[in-house]
Amino acid sequence: MRSFTYERATTPGDAAKAVAGTKNAKFIAGGTNLLDLMKLEIEAPTHLVDVTRLGLDRIENTEGGGLRIGALVSNTALSAHPRVRADYAVLTRAIQAGASGQLRNKATTGGNMLQRTRCPYFYDTNMPCNKRQPGSGCAAIGGVSRSLGVIGTSDACIATYPGDMAVAMRVLDATVETVKPDGSTRAIPAGDFHRLWGDTPHIETVLEPGEFITHVTLPKPLGGKHFYAKVRDRRSYAFALVSVAAVIQPDGTGRVAFGGMAPKPWRVAEAEALLPQGAKAVVDRAFADARPTADNKFKIPLAQRTLAGVLADAKA
Repeated sequence: MRSFTYERATTPGDAAKAVAGTKNAKFIAGGTNLLDLMKLEIEAPTHLVDVTRLGLDRIENTEGGGLRIGALVSNTALSAHPRVRADYAVLTRAIQAGASGQLRNKATTGGNMLQRTRCPYFYDTNMPCNKRQPGSGCAAIGGVSRSLGVIGTSDACIATYPGDMAVAMRVLDATVETVKPDGSTRAIPAGDFHRLWGDTPHIETVLEPGEFITHVTLPKPLGGKHFYAKVRDRRSYAFALVSVAAVIQPDGTGRVAFGGMAPKPWRVAEAEALLPQGAKAVVDRAFADARPTADNKFKIPLAQRTLAGVLADAKA
């Protein structure tokens, strides 16, 4: 690990200013992703800004009947919160499907939204990777791509967004609140937060340099039955090959988002409108523009079978 300097921020605005004003600076909270990347020298920040003491570790009711979740709320605390369990159960289920209990105790809401890909070529510094070194090429294209993306990818990158929590946040229409280095704030719909790779796969979100996540807000509850189904190579401590977050209403309508398939949680409004017609209709529409590789073309029928299981459970 390379040497770096360190400071502890006292306000969200100061944290944003510090990162924006220092070359190659990073925020650090739980560190469950960043520290691993630093050890492998995939990330080599020169300065770390500690944001753990900013008072952003609370979950509060909103006037509109929703929840406002501080960016530093741990995954464990969020999944166990009584209102999350009762009104946003898809979120509890998605969080508990991820990582391990020890990691969930440290991982934060804001950091979880910013997870970097687990593409094996991104982690192998001997291989070219446009996410790690822009312009170097993508070793995954033409390589082993079983776990990688089938849609929303590009000629520069076929990696996927790896997380579970963000898939549930997408199906719930969450909003990400931020503060910029100049002190201004904005609210970013979860569906707009992660970018498709295009020609710049190293730019993974719409955040500007130094922009800091302060909260994630959920609208009022959707009702219905909540599901998170995750298919992976191991029963625990593994990332999704395919995941399905769904909220299904008694009349068969609802919402659905897919994980493990694309650079971002994949939700297509025209596809979920077909939920009453069954899983095949939804998946055919959601992945109509898919470009799978020979290694990962199994993911599309696997997504259909996973969603079919969710719909069967919803009717039970």
